[in-house]
Amino acid sequence: MAVPARKTSKTKKRMRRGHIKLNVPGLTPCPNCGELRKSHMVCPSCGFYDGRQVVATKNASNN
Repeated sequence: MAVPARKTSKTKKRMRRGHIKLNVPGLTPCPNCGELRKSHMVCPSCGFYDGRQVVATKNASNN
């Protein structure tokens, strides 16, 4: 039966698990309204994408 010869240290264990964490989505400010939105997605607050309005929203009249 395969048994480790030594106890795995806390440092080695934490180095191995260094990639197990939550990822923060890349948020960028909307060039139209300035609110944070995901890159390459329609802005949920104003409905603009690539300089033109593609989705009608209630907040679009405020701009």
